[in-house]
Amino acid sequence: QVQLVESGGGLVQAGGSMRLSCAASERTNGNYVMGWFRRAPGKDRELVARITWSGGTTVYADSVKGRFTISRDNAKNTVYLQMNNLRPEDTAVYYCAASPSIVRIQFQYWGQGTLVTVSE
Repeated sequence: QVQLVESGGGLVQAGGSMRLSCAASERTNGNYVMGWFRRAPGKDRELVARITWSGGTTVYADSVKGRFTISRDNAKNTVYLQMNNLRPEDTAVYYCAASPSIVRIQFQYWGQGTLVTVSE
């Protein structure tokens, strides 16, 4: 079972940047899809971005396009979420997740979450 550990959250001012990291406990193969989700206070969890381990194909939520970048380092079994031009509405707990299948994407493994707070 893959274990995921997020890091990099904290407090940042609006307009600032922050990078989240997600380290996987074991090497994931090319069929995996890695994703970043978030849950803001009083809102449902939403997909922020996802990436395939093999080809690096990415998908972004409309609300973060042009501001956030997801990437992966296969050698380090780590996925990153670079967040630029942060807004107060980006405040949320961010979760890393992994789907063992690229054909039928189901995020089965989850990290514990890391809080990102964006102040005015």
